[in-house]
Amino acid sequence: MAVEAKHEHGTARLLVKYPQTEWGCSFASLSCQASELESYAKEVEALKEKNEIEEQLNHIFIALPKLLDDDNDCDLHTVAILFQILRQYGYKVSCDVFNKFKDDGGFKKTIASDVKGLLSLYEATFLSVHGEDIFDEVVSFTRQHLETLVAQSSPHLANYMRNALKQPFHRSIERVEAKKYIVFYEGEESRDETLLRFAKLDYNRVQLLYRQELASLSRWWKDLDVAEKLHYSRDRIVEAYLWAVGPHFEPQDSLSRMLMAKSIEIITIVDDTYDEYATIDELQRFTAAIERWNIGAIDELPEYMKFKEMVRSNYVQAQWFNDGYIPAFDEYMRNGVVSVGYEAVRAASFIGMENIVGTTELQWLETNPKIVQAAKLITRLKNDIAAREGEQKKDGPSTLRCYMNEHGVSREKAIEEFKKMCENAWKDMNEDCMKPTAVSRTLLNYNLNIARSLEFFICTAITSRMLYV
Repeated sequence: MAVEAKHEHGTARLLVKYPQTEWGCSFASLSCQASELESYAKEVEALKEKNEIEEQLNHIFIALPKLLDDDNDCDLHTVAILFQILRQYGYKVSCDVFNKFKDDGGFKKTIASDVKGLLSLYEATFLSVHGEDIFDEVVSFTRQHLETLVAQSSPHLANYMRNALKQPFHRSIERVEAKKYIVFYEGEESRDETLLRFAKLDYNRVQLLYRQELASLSRWWKDLDVAEKLHYSRDRIVEAYLWAVGPHFEPQDSLSRMLMAKSIEIITIVDDTYDEYATIDELQRFTAAIERWNIGAIDELPEYMKFKEMVRSNYVQAQWFNDGYIPAFDEYMRNGVVSVGYEAVRAASFIGMENIVGTTELQWLETNPKIVQAAKLITRLKNDIAAREGEQKKDGPSTLRCYMNEHGVSREKAIEEFKKMCENAWKDMNEDCMKPTAVSRTLLNYNLNIARSLEFFICTAITSRMLYV
């Protein structure tokens, strides 16, 4: 909802009135004892298997042709699970492994009632790369049958199916998916009790750490009193922290989580200042002031690490709005992938990843690899689709408006085309994760997890509180 506000000098401003945060400062008072964390850590270590995952997967990959030949009676669920896990770790398993479940008319009718097989096949499709046309058919086939089978399945399985149809594993936050699977696995008759206990202990241990960090972050935010001082900006510290958990969910990623969450809040304030509050004259002075910053070695950093770039792009968008100019879609995108804040957030994250991000990794990033381009595109397009469906900002140019204006199509048609672009971008990211890779899997997963976080926000009730930029 828009409201008119008065600037201290009398200038009228039309502001978006964002919903207040529903959490307030409640998390600032959270506490947990160090002894609790230590207790969980000891139990986890006692249950942890010592076998190397990569080593085991390599053995499976080598043995896969024999395992899946026609003489072996591997069911669809087994094949799809193997395909999914191996691809997640960069092994380029051929999609031909699913040919044994097809006949001349498409997929065999005998698998139409195989609930777990269809569900695993459905999840596997989201790891596809370009040229795998079989998966275009698979998505339609599996979704159609799963939606029918939901009503015929047990409540335990039906709930898991509905979750998967709403948010596939490969496009969601890993810790969220871990919780969903723990709940599902606990209801399985064939469950391994030791494995289940290990999963619960590990999950609860990390949750305690998250609570500790969120409490510290909330106190920092409360002490700054930004919500009161900058009343026009969104108060979203809890959402910012959840964003940070997406790409940095491991216990050892604490510093990256904290820095990323803080940078997101700062970016949100800057974005709202440009989009919602300041006049064009004030923005011109503000942008010029930041351009004059000369903090030691900052000018020696590569372009993607400079906060100035994001501020410039925000100013360009403010000028477009002020002038009533609607750029071409490609022109908007060149600016929009910067204004969305992807690179500024990444720079903050990398401070906490010094043992992973070195000279080789920075050189790789400067080549603007496909996985980075794709993550930026998904962030920009999905962000704008959700923003226009949720909180409304000033009626300035957006990717949707630019595309509709340039191509003379409806909003619905533009969204349809954007979704196709995003699907191609996911295939680009999947391809860049296939072995051999130029950089560590941790760095590749960082980019994947940024896109996953956005997909998660859009698919949940948190949509109405998203950090639109």
